[in-house]
Amino acid sequence: MDSLTQIVLGAAVGNAVLGKKIGNKALLYGAIAGTIPDLDVIFGKFTDTITAIEWHRGFSHSILFCFLMSPIFGWLVNKLEKKLNLGWQSWAKLFFWGLFTHPLLDAFTTWGTQLFWPFDFNVAFNTIFVIDPLYTVPFLVFTILSMCYGRNSKKRRRFNNLGLIISSAYLVCTVVIKCIVTHKFEAALKDQNNTYSQISTRPSPMNIILWNANIETKNSYLISDYSFFDTKPITFVKHLKNRKVSTEIIKYPNVQRLINISEGWYILEQKNNAWYFNDLRFGLLPKKNNESVFVFSYILKEVEGKIKATEVPKSKRDAAFLLSNLWQRIKGK
Repeated sequence: MDSLTQIVLGAAVGNAVLGKKIGNKALLYGAIAGTIPDLDVIFGKFTDTITAIEWHRGFSHSILFCFLMSPIFGWLVNKLEKKLNLGWQSWAKLFFWGLFTHPLLDAFTTWGTQLFWPFDFNVAFNTIFVIDPLYTVPFLVFTILSMCYGRNSKKRRRFNNLGLIISSAYLVCTVVIKCIVTHKFEAALKDQNNTYSQISTRPSPMNIILWNANIETKNSYLISDYSFFDTKPITFVKHLKNRKVSTEIIKYPNVQRLINISEGWYILEQKNNAWYFNDLRFGLLPKKNNESVFVFSYILKEVEGKIKATEVPKSKRDAAFLLSNLWQRIKGK
């Protein structure tokens, strides 16, 4: 999830663990704990695009990291906050839950997280977008309200618990809604006599009303969307896999790494005398010229016998048009 959401979650968890003993300092250190896993993006700036993608939400988002680092952070903060006389174990508990709930929340997103690192197994439930105001805003409000009361106040604990309960209930709702939406897509595929091998559904940006679907068939992918306000049948757009024409470039190790990252949901296409690797998991980005491009696309260039990948940049204009188009589509248009 986005940084603000992880800060709020970490603060609320810290408050639940040590708020009664140290007041708002528990929120501060909880927020710090909730931020730490995403610092892996700093290391990504010193390496190539593919390695940076592999590192993000890797070791720092694993259960192993939580167990290894929480005692260390607990010991350091205990030294820093000697006057509180809590002992390193109490601080370690706060940091463990602050660190652990971060990747746990990320596991519900499309990108997912490597909870079980070093095992190559990405956990992605695909039920919530990385930015979702309906999850974050109520959570933030209740967390701020809890800060306004003393550490021994019942209202402090009540508001903090409400934030945790409502946000968790929202996550459960996303799972239920995903099941309903997936059934809708499956029914539409059956009605239209489409044979497929697998289907992947996920919410569109910042909401759980409009959903996208990728469907794999033998030679192509079918891509579609569905809003709960739709009045017309679901339609599917075909995108050819291009596996035969991309046989040679697929052999390169770096392309294989991208295929592994995309979990097999990819299309390789040639345009403007260059190869592009499109990661299908994040859907399409509409353009003003009535065309669409994949949200995550990489230009592949051969350098000294190796393939170098560079992410195709997205402009602020593209983002503004996406938001405008998204709102219309959510309404069923």
